[in-house]
Amino acid sequence: MSLAISNLKKIYRQGDETLIILNQLNLQVSTSEVVAVVGASGSGKSTFLSLVAGLDNFDEGDIAINNQSIKNLNPSEMTKFRGENIGFIFQQFHLVEHLTAYENIALPLEILGRDFSEKDLLRALQNVGLSHRATHKPSELSGGECQRLALARGLITQPRLLLADEPSGSLDSDTGAKVMSLFFEQVRASKTTTVLVTHDLELAKKCDRVLILKQGNFS
Repeated sequence: MSLAISNLKKIYRQGDETLIILNQLNLQVSTSEVVAVVGASGSGKSTFLSLVAGLDNFDEGDIAINNQSIKNLNPSEMTKFRGENIGFIFQQFHLVEHLTAYENIALPLEILGRDFSEKDLLRALQNVGLSHRATHKPSELSGGECQRLALARGLITQPRLLLADEPSGSLDSDTGAKVMSLFFEQVRASKTTTVLVTHDLELAKKCDRVLILKQGNFS
């Protein structure tokens, strides 16, 4: 089991008010499975993703990725575990503006201290149709190209789990459709376990399973 979540609970406190965002949530995602999480605005989708990524702390329950619980990892251990096991794709790309496309792809590998070759990076760019843009910076790329670059960066470390937060949300419908077609092609070719948060039900239906987050739990 690539992702196992048990009795997950997340509470936010605002003054005297207690908000239960996630309540005894359970989920199991198999290796290579692509799962969509949908729900109304404010339903806790982004909070859920942040908890799985170890970017926020949960109040009860546990999250295990590739049979490794993240519950008791300290911040430095979580940072290391995240870098080695989890890939990200964000709605706003989060590319490093002063780096070229090639350098943006190389960055996660450099941070992890992994060996790589120029051939490896150019192949990753070629896989998303950006080999001719290797020396261009994000400001010189279109929105669709930036998101394709973000996809390549998210997969370059060969993560056990890929988390995607509204990856087509900032793109127009035509560009978004093209980028997401490439997204599914890439994650399925690499057999990467994927959790996709989206508000787009048509996009969600292209996943192996659709989960609706409502009142703190899945339905």
